Amino acid sequence: MLSCSQQRSGEGLILGVESSCDETAAAVVDSGHGIRSNVISSQVEIHHEFGGVVPELASRHHVLNIIPVIEAALAEADVSLGDLRAVAVTAGPGLVGALLVGLQVAKGICFVTGLPLVAVDHLLAHLEAPFLDRRGQPGFPHVFLLASGGHCLVGVRHGPEGMEVLGATRDDAAGEAFDKVAKMLGLGYPGGRVIDELARGGDPAAIRFPRALRGRKGFDFSFSGLKTAVKQHLARRGLPKAGQELADLCASFQQAVVDMLTERVEQAVECTGLSEVVVAGGVAANSHLRASLERAAAAGRWRLHLAAPELCTDNAAMVAVAGQRRLAAGKLADMATNAAPSWARHVG
Repeated sequence: MLSCSQQRSGEGLILGVESSCDETAAAVVDSGHGIRSNVISSQVEIHHEFGGVVPELASRHHVLNIIPVIEAALAEADVSLGDLRAVAVTAGPGLVGALLVGLQVAKGICFVTGLPLVAVDHLLAHLEAPFLDRRGQPGFPHVFLLASGGHCLVGVRHGPEGMEVLGATRDDAAGEAFDKVAKMLGLGYPGGRVIDELARGGDPAAIRFPRALRGRKGFDFSFSGLKTAVKQHLARRGLPKAGQELADLCASFQQAVVDMLTERVEQAVECTGLSEVVVAGGVAANSHLRASLERAAAAGRWRLHLAAPELCTDNAAMVAVAGQRRLAAGKLADMATNAAPSWARHVG
């Protein structure tokens, strides 16, 4: 059972709670962005047979898992609720039913303990993940790339709050494209990791897939044409079952995605004149993208801040850091705060 001690330690510990999609997560982070605990309960095996996330199943499993996950995070950090300074929770965007589970539990904790409630934007939380790396934290302003299963954005963060979006996807997100192509190939869900692994043995120049919007003004992305090109290739050539042909197809598809993402980052750096870049989101765990961006940073002489691979996917440590920002700015939520499943192009 969750319990609350009577004394507060004053160490600035924040509990982060995340339930926007198919990971139930809780973390305790200190005021120096040090991770005391970061517990994640994944639903990958549950949704694998369906080839994607089933919202109703996700919500049900969040209900089952959220209290044990929070208890595990507190135990791992060796703290009680009374040692905390605040509770930060993802309020959106995401699956509305899933969001409501985390939000209502966070409200309940705050109602009982009197702790402040901080509502966090999931996208801004992803961009906080590189700040958990103490080897060299990003400065402001900086260019950012956020590439995940649901969103693909490039823009500028001028300070801790909000972001200026220069470009976004016009259709599929990068991670969504990985998942859909993996489904076409019979590789299961999620697709990004398995395609990354298979691509390591393939030739990225074997198949010339299109790079949408290349050479056009603006910073937007488009991945639906690439997905269609893969589908047409399979219709002509048939489904590669394994071996070199499958590795080459995965490598060629991945190279097209990586090229589009890297080029937009380079374009944003050139346009803004900024010398620091933050890259986060599930797709930022892709090994080929990380290597491509590292080469671009070395050639362009800008500093690259990549979230650690284990912090690229949904987690609660990033939520806690985003919550610390909002708490310091006095931006607190209340018991009337609701889930916000959709995302506005300009987030403030």
